[in-house]
Amino acid sequence: MTESAGGRRDAEAVSQFVESFAAQLVEAGMQRMPARVFAALLSCDDGALTSAELGEQLQVSPAAVSGAVRYLAQQHMVSREREPGSRRERYRVHSNQWYEALTNREAVLKRWEGALRDGVHSLGADTPAGRRMAETLAFFEFVDGEIAAMMERWRVHREKTFGQG
Repeated sequence: MTESAGGRRDAEAVSQFVESFAAQLVEAGMQRMPARVFAALLSCDDGALTSAELGEQLQVSPAAVSGAVRYLAQQHMVSREREPGSRRERYRVHSNQWYEALTNREAVLKRWEGALRDGVHSLGADTPAGRRMAETLAFFEFVDGEIAAMMERWRVHREKTFGQG
């Protein structure tokens, strides 16, 4: 059983939560194994587990954990850290992982905006395809600005609600 501040946790209840939340993430488009690893990390008190601990909890191979962690790290949803005095790595989810994941999308949006601008130029702004491309560009510019403003409001709200951290 996993320890918690209030005593002992029901391992079966934790496992059910992990699988249930992972299923929701899969339904939203995340790959199954990264969703399970993310949910397992999110549900542990420390927010960090080794590959062996994840494999044991999820009943999966080290290779499955490795691939899932690689994907989650690329998405800025987990980070890797060395265990002090060991060569083993721990994988950590941070309390602000959603903030980080969304704000790191800014680079992707900027690249899409650049490609769309090139598309408008190449297709001609007066053509039906060029106008459609220009509208798509305007949408991404709008979303980019809204995400930035929303993330700033979240930062302020988070500080008020949870303190700095």
